[in-house]
Amino acid sequence: MQYFTSDTHFYHKDLLGMNDFAPRPFPDVETMNQTIIDHWNARVTDHDTVYHLGDVALYFTHPAQLSNQQVCAILCQLHGKIVFIKGNHDSRAFFKYLAAHDPQLNGHPKFEFHDVGVLIKYDHRQYYMTHYPMMMGIVKQIINLHGHIHHYAVNIKENLNVGVDTPETAYLDHPVPFGAPFSLAEIEQMVQGKADDFAKRQ
Repeated sequence: MQYFTSDTHFYHKDLLGMNDFAPRPFPDVETMNQTIIDHWNARVTDHDTVYHLGDVALYFTHPAQLSNQQVCAILCQLHGKIVFIKGNHDSRAFFKYLAAHDPQLNGHPKFEFHDVGVLIKYDHRQYYMTHYPMMMGIVKQIINLHGHIHHYAVNIKENLNVGVDTPETAYLDHPVPFGAPFSLAEIEQMVQGKADDFAKRQ
């Protein structure tokens, strides 16, 4: 199966507590990190693929190898193949470190890296996955899955925020645990729910 997430921001202590940008009511980053790990692994298996649309962590040390090592240790605990799309907080040096320490999965690399975006086709739709929301104009059957804006949504029906802080889970008929990647069925339900919501505004 395929899953989608963005903006995990592992180790980002400034997001802790209640705020307008990305409210994360955890006592410390270790609890936040472990919650995401647990909820991810309860849903994803090692036969699944997760598209991570950027901003893996916000953790900087000197030397950088220390933070890279600790974030890599978290990513190695997560189930599934992970396809990374570079976010504004993801450095090329960090991706190079992950590539050099890729733990392998089912005889293949566990990690895959893209600088800008990835396009996949599913059923009657195309999903263009980027970190930043894309203003695509009038398109047919193309949905932009993105992150970056945390607790906000783009006021365009073809754009869907799939980050862990997204408010667009309001279009789902069930709750999703914090940090659990979204399934294709949930993405479809959110896309349809947002389209229906916009249709009512006409």
